[in-house]
Amino acid sequence: MKKLFTSYSVPVLLGILIFASDFLNTSLFNFGDRNFAVWFVLSILCFACGWYINRSLGWQLGGRVVFAVIVSITIISIAIIVFFNEYFSTFEVLTENLILFSLRNIILGAMGIFGMSIQEVVSGEKEALILREKVKVLEATAADSKKEAELLLREAVLKAEKIVNESETNAKNIFLKKERIEQELKDFIQIERELIKRYEELK
Repeated sequence: MKKLFTSYSVPVLLGILIFASDFLNTSLFNFGDRNFAVWFVLSILCFACGWYINRSLGWQLGGRVVFAVIVSITIISIAIIVFFNEYFSTFEVLTENLILFSLRNIILGAMGIFGMSIQEVVSGEKEALILREKVKVLEATAADSKKEAELLLREAVLKAEKIVNESETNAKNIFLKKERIEQELKDFIQIERELIKRYEELK
């Protein structure tokens, strides 16, 4: 609730600032009365409001809110100027003065939109910078992973070669043992035949 109040209090402040411009003298560049300085301060404050609105509400919702504020304040300003035309000194040429006051409201509202767009660009640049840093980190991680995979592959190849060599050596040893046992069996059978033959001769 507090965050919602804070988010929507700034658009209300923007509307108040836009409405306050109606009470400035129409000769904006009259430096003797410092009218332009007040106008400039109002523009900066509207810019700051737009900046904050974009940060709190985002570009789409914030844009709709600012547009609604501009339209509503312009309608309210026209209504007040029509009813209190003597106070605003607009009784001479009412239509032109209404257009002038409307344009002033729209210009200050446009300053709010300008603040929103600058904040959007700045935040986009920050996000792009963060993404570039993430890409660098991922590339470095990928390079390290690739090196680690190559080392593991080499280690696996060496182990496989060692296993193959040991298997070949064991196979050769088994084959040699088999040949030796066969030869010993042949010799044993030969000796046994000779013994049998001598035994028969002795009979």
